[in-house]
Amino acid sequence: MKIKKFFSDFMADESGLTAVEYAIAGGLVVGGMIAAFNLLGTNATSKIECLASAVDGASADCGA
Repeated sequence: MKIKKFFSDFMADESGLTAVEYAIAGGLVVGGMIAAFNLLGTNATSKIECLASAVDGASADCGA
C-alpha cells in the first residue's frame, strides 16, 4: 500500500509544475528582450551611419 500512497501523493504534488511555469515565462521574457535589443541595435546602427555620412558632407535625410 505504500506504493499506492506514493503515486497518489506524487500525482497530487504541483510544486514541480510551478518551476516549469516559471522557466517557460522566463524564457519568453528573455526571448522578447533579445528581439527588442536586436531591433533597437539595427535601428541605432543605421542612424549612426546616416549621421556619420552627413558629417562627412553627404546630403542625407536621417529622419527625426
